[in-house]
Amino acid sequence: MCISSPRAQIVIGIALATLMAATRGHHFGTLEHLPSASWAVLFLAGCYLSSRWVFPALLAEAALLDVAAVTWGGVDNFCVSPAYGFLLPAYGVLWGAGRWYAARHQENVVTLLPLAVSLVFGAALCELISSGGFYFFSGRFEQTNLTQFAMRLVTYFPGGFSAVLFYVGIAGGIHTLLSVAGAVAARTERFRTSS
Repeated sequence: MCISSPRAQIVIGIALATLMAATRGHHFGTLEHLPSASWAVLFLAGCYLSSRWVFPALLAEAALLDVAAVTWGGVDNFCVSPAYGFLLPAYGVLWGAGRWYAARHQENVVTLLPLAVSLVFGAALCELISSGGFYFFSGRFEQTNLTQFAMRLVTYFPGGFSAVLFYVGIAGGIHTLLSVAGAVAARTERFRTSS
């Protein structure tokens, strides 16, 4: 599903980086703030962008945005802990899920099954790694056990997953509209040249 046009790659990359910058720091959506798009951005970058340097660039952007939010933005530093490094493999899973889906993408409805599989497994594994790392290794919780961790997953995963679905759904709608417009334009051009 990687877009072959260098111009389109640049436009998509800039759009995804801008979306992350506009939403990171607000992990739960309100009327004033959209929910964080970071997970969706990493998944979509894996789907659409072919260059491998984009993943480390997005990781650097996320880290810089977090530093800025804590240092100058008044955001509490509760989540900044020794477990912060677990975001690397967690985000890597989302990127990899996007790459996996891109290799299976088709321009028809059949594509929804591998899309759903990659989204569910990618987001669930990302949540397990990032939340598990934070819960067990951040030093913020005195008593840790699997039962409490499972309760935290049940509490927090639906909100994170709904944000991923929200942004990937919008991207899917845009992708579909552009695909249909491209197909109509191609048919019109073929008709015009054959006449």
